[in-house]
Amino acid sequence: MKIGTQVKRERERALLTQQELAERAGIGLTTLNRIERDRAEPHFRTIRKIAKALGVDARDLVGGDDA
Repeated sequence: MKIGTQVKRERERALLTQQELAERAGIGLTTLNRIERDRAEPHFRTIRKIAKALGVDARDLVGGDDA
């Protein structure tokens, strides 16, 4: 499963909008939108920020292939 799909899945599981997650993670809304649509490959530090904001381990976002 691609990272964008994992980020979106975890965001929806946390009942957050893209705007809310972007603010919590300290990243731009456009950046988050592009990540979720797999239009951008985020740096690992960005993945860590998103994971922290979601309350998950960064490995859950990059290595999750359980559908």
